[in-house]
Amino acid sequence: METSTYLKQLSQAAGPSGHESTVRQLIRELWAPFADEIRTDALGNLIALQKAKSPTASSQTPPALMVAVHMDEIGLIVTSIERGFLHIGPIGGADPRVLLGQEVTVHGEAELPGVIGSRPPHVLRAEDRKKVPSWEQFFVDLGLPEEIVRTKVHVGDAISIRQTVHDLQNERVAGKTLDNRASVTVLTLALEALHTCDHAWDLYAVATVQEEVGLQGAITSAYGIMPQAAIAMDVTFGLQANDNAPGAFELDQGPTIGIGPNLHPYMVRKLREMAEREEIPYQLEPLPGHSGTDAWGIQVAREGIPTGLLSIPLRYMHQPVEMLALRDIERTARLLTAFIRGLAPDERPTWEEEA
Repeated sequence: METSTYLKQLSQAAGPSGHESTVRQLIRELWAPFADEIRTDALGNLIALQKAKSPTASSQTPPALMVAVHMDEIGLIVTSIERGFLHIGPIGGADPRVLLGQEVTVHGEAELPGVIGSRPPHVLRAEDRKKVPSWEQFFVDLGLPEEIVRTKVHVGDAISIRQTVHDLQNERVAGKTLDNRASVTVLTLALEALHTCDHAWDLYAVATVQEEVGLQGAITSAYGIMPQAAIAMDVTFGLQANDNAPGAFELDQGPTIGIGPNLHPYMVRKLREMAEREEIPYQLEPLPGHSGTDAWGIQVAREGIPTGLLSIPLRYMHQPVEMLALRDIERTARLLTAFIRGLAPDERPTWEEEA
C-alpha cells in the first residue's frame, strides 16, 4: 500500500487519549498480515510480534527490539451540557487558538457531527475581540434539541476533530493527527518490508496509548515486553514561517535522530551509521533533557532499556493542519528497516567503556 494511503486511513481514525479503540482496531487490521502474534494489553497498547527469522541466528531465544509509536491524539471532552450545548475541556495539549469554527465528532451513544462555536465578534466588547476565548466560552453545537442531546451525549464523552488529509504541492500533506499517525505509518511500512526479509531479533511493534497525557502506554508496555533495546518514533518541530529558533528542522531533509541523556549513545551511533550506509539523509536533534516522547518512559522501565529516537519534522503541531513531507516518512521507514536488519544475533547495546 502507498505511504499516503496508509497515512490518510490512520489520520481519519479517531483516538483521543484514553479512547483509542477505533484507531487501535484499524492498526490491528493493518499489522495483522505482517505479525506472528498480535494482542492488546491491559492498558490498551497494541503489541504485534514479528519473530526473528535468520539462518545465522542461534537456537537460543532471540533478543527483542521494541519499536513504539503512540496512536493516541489530542482531543476534547464533554464537561457539562447546558440547553443542548456541550461545554468542553482539553484532552492533552489541545490549542484553543485554532478551535473556533472547527467541525468535530462527539463520541457518545453514537458518532455525532457537530461544530465548535462561540459568540460572534459583532456582540463582543472591543477588548474581547483580541483575546483567545477561555475554555468556559467554547461550546459544541450538535444542532439537536436539549432533550435529544441528553439521551445521546454524557459528561465525559470524548470529542475528536473532523478533518481530512489534504495533498499539497511538492509531496507535502496537511491534516489532523499526523502527530503521531505519521510514525504509525512508518512502522507499518517497516513491518511490511521486514515480513519478507531475514532479521535476527524479535521485533515488537507497539502502538501505545495515552502518550499525549503522560506516556503511560510506553511505560507499561516496555515493562511488560522487557526488550534488550528500543526505538521510539514521534514527530518533532518543523521549520515554518518567521521561525528561526533552534529546535526546528527542515521538512524533506530526512528524519531527526535524537541525541542527549534520554537516548543511549550506542543506539544513536548505530542509527547514524545505518543512515549513512544507506545514504538516507538525517538531521541530529539535540535533546538536553526530557524528549517529550515515549522514549522518556521506555528508557527507565525495569532496570533500564537502551533507547533511540527517530522523529519526523512536522509543521503546525497540535493543529488540524499539521504538515509534513511524505518523503520523510518513507526515509524513516527505510532507516528503521535497515537498522532492524542490521542487528546481529549476539549484538547488545553497550557503553563505550564496556565494548
